[in-house]
Amino acid sequence: MDTMKRINILLVLFVYALVGSAQNETKTIELGEVEIKAAKVIHKPDGQIIYPTETQKNASHSGYSILQKLSLPNIRVDEVSQSLSAIDGRGSIQLRINGIIVGREEMLALSPGSISRIDFIDNPGVRYGEGIAYVINILTRRADSGYTVGIDLTQALTAKSGNDLIYGKWNAGNSELSLSYNFGYKDFKGNRTDETAHYLLTDGSTHTIERNDLASRSRNFNNGLQLKYNLADSADYVFQASLKADFSHIPNNYNRKRIIEEDEQYIATQCERNRSSSPVLDLYFFKQLTSRQSLTLNAVGTYIATSLRSSYDEGAPYAYQVEGKTYSLMSEAIYENRLKPFTFTVGANYMQKYTKNKYTGDVNSVNPMHNRSVYAFAEIKGKLGPIRYVAGVGGSYLDYRQQAHDYQYWLFRPKASVAYNPVQAVQLKYDFQISEHVSRVAMISNTSIRNNSMEWTLGNPDIRPNREQAHTFQVSYTHPRFQSFVQAYGKRCHQPNMATYIRTEDNRFVYTQLNQKEIDVLNLMLYANGWIVPDKLSIALSGTLFRCFNFGEDYTHCKTFYSGTANVQAYLGKLTLSAFMDSGFRFLEGETEGFNGSFVSLNASYRYKNLNLSLAWQQPFRNRYKQFQSDVYNRYVRKTTALHCRDLGNFVSLNIAWKFSQGRAYKDVRRNIEQKADKDTGILR
Repeated sequence: MDTMKRINILLVLFVYALVGSAQNETKTIELGEVEIKAAKVIHKPDGQIIYPTETQKNASHSGYSILQKLSLPNIRVDEVSQSLSAIDGRGSIQLRINGIIVGREEMLALSPGSISRIDFIDNPGVRYGEGIAYVINILTRRADSGYTVGIDLTQALTAKSGNDLIYGKWNAGNSELSLSYNFGYKDFKGNRTDETAHYLLTDGSTHTIERNDLASRSRNFNNGLQLKYNLADSADYVFQASLKADFSHIPNNYNRKRIIEEDEQYIATQCERNRSSSPVLDLYFFKQLTSRQSLTLNAVGTYIATSLRSSYDEGAPYAYQVEGKTYSLMSEAIYENRLKPFTFTVGANYMQKYTKNKYTGDVNSVNPMHNRSVYAFAEIKGKLGPIRYVAGVGGSYLDYRQQAHDYQYWLFRPKASVAYNPVQAVQLKYDFQISEHVSRVAMISNTSIRNNSMEWTLGNPDIRPNREQAHTFQVSYTHPRFQSFVQAYGKRCHQPNMATYIRTEDNRFVYTQLNQKEIDVLNLMLYANGWIVPDKLSIALSGTLFRCFNFGEDYTHCKTFYSGTANVQAYLGKLTLSAFMDSGFRFLEGETEGFNGSFVSLNASYRYKNLNLSLAWQQPFRNRYKQFQSDVYNRYVRKTTALHCRDLGNFVSLNIAWKFSQGRAYKDVRRNIEQKADKDTGILR
């Protein structure tokens, strides 16, 4: 009995020592303003709060630059193309600044020195949109007065590609006016697609066709103009009005292919031209009702006009045109009350969308589609001792109508997250949620498009949304110089939209989607990020096991894939060196196994006062970079398609960023928002 008492006392003293040590490590030191010297990462039930170091902020010149240096798990940051993508393919990434959804213009104009912290949400709650896997919210301070003007120019040195931005921002008291213009272009001639397809004919024989590119050209030009006015009082209200116009032009892209069909060979050419324009009006209002209560209102109206021309003469000439128009309105209202035991949030959003695409030529179809959704949710977030929790419930209603086809779909959507800290440095977290998945608008159109001499794509207007159930368990460890976690993620999709091929009597092979049995996913991940030399050298590593289960009505496909990433940052005064590598992402969905190519980037950045010069070398020593590969395992169609791009191999680019600011007084502004501009035109290709 005495022995057990001594052991219990020793255990209590040991835990007390660990907690006391962790508390000593996480204290803050005040030097003028609060400067965090403790853990740079704080785990929470739905993700992490990250405090970039002064070294990281001083070595960055834009929002993309600072995110690249933070080595966020499962996030690929491409500073050259100024884009982010989820390596694990779980969904899209939503970027925000002070709670407001932003795009490329705002990310490039962002001053890293004004960043106070970054919220990285890897389990978005019931209040976020569909298909969002990660949310990155950058919280900044705004200048009371003064102005900022700048340019961000990126030019490829080994290919014809560029992205340029010029912007200005003026502050006077509570008002802020900003204007930006961006221009981007690409002209690649090195894309080569090789395809081998085997078709099982009705008589039992196999027909094989090889399609190999001999020449190609991929061009596009993009212009964007944005005017934004912001009126804010940090203690009372925020009003923002934004007007944006995007213009895109694809003048004449083509692929010239050698077709080898049995004993016959010939040349076929595929061409496409496209032009689109899209004005967007975004209105946002936030009101602090009391010291604890707030109200957020947001509405986004989008119009998209698209003109498409497509032709392909494999087997026989085939050409069609599309004139499309899309109108959409997205609105939302959120009420928040920070009560003593927890924070209570309730809200609702509404979406109304009308799409009309008129096909002429060899495709004769008109698709007037009406989509409507209503979603309401409630959520509480709080803490009970060492346990932190988020509990939410939502209900969604979807309404769809296309001529004689329609559906009404209801879904109950609960979510719960629980995090427990046995000691301050260790967190155990479990997350559960039910969400819905809706097919892209193009696949629910009643249009049929010929892809080549043997294959067609057919929309299915009777596809219904499906329910997805996800579970996540994570164990994390946080230290001022080191963070790591191991995570298990599982998802079950009940009656999802899955691919199928239909073989007709005259040997046409039609790709479409049907609600079939089930798709399951298991993802195991190990992540570690640490400072090898404080404020000088950091390394982040991750490894992932990805298991896919696809249960169709007449097929079962299961596979396991492995992937990894590495990110190294060296801070040498005004010079910053970085290297990033990921092995690419493999997945199996329906009857298609896909591979999104691996990514390697070496970067050297030099900063002198307001000028930043960056030289990036992507896909080094790869003259023929494999960008994508897919394998189809259907009983009627067996096909392998690979896309290689010479332009992206050994891709070297130069970035010149210059920013000048006048006015250094900052104030915090609290903002929340949910909507983003609509980009889905619903055109089937």
